[in-house]
Amino acid sequence: MATEKRKQSLYFPEDILLEIQREATRQDRSLSWVVQQAWKISREQIAKFPGTEQLNADVQKFVGQKFGS
Repeated sequence: MATEKRKQSLYFPEDILLEIQREATRQDRSLSWVVQQAWKISREQIAKFPGTEQLNADVQKFVGQKFGS
């Protein structure tokens, strides 16, 4: 399977970036490779997170129950 490569800027808090850099150095891999592997490992878990629409619906439901709206 051919994959298209394109450049994308990602912003990380400094402490997380330092951890990724240390791991990339330890494994003699690029930052990109480490982040891609992390995504492949975690994407099923991330997909279980509620989307913003669900969160908004939950907040509205809570507010309605709490304040009788």
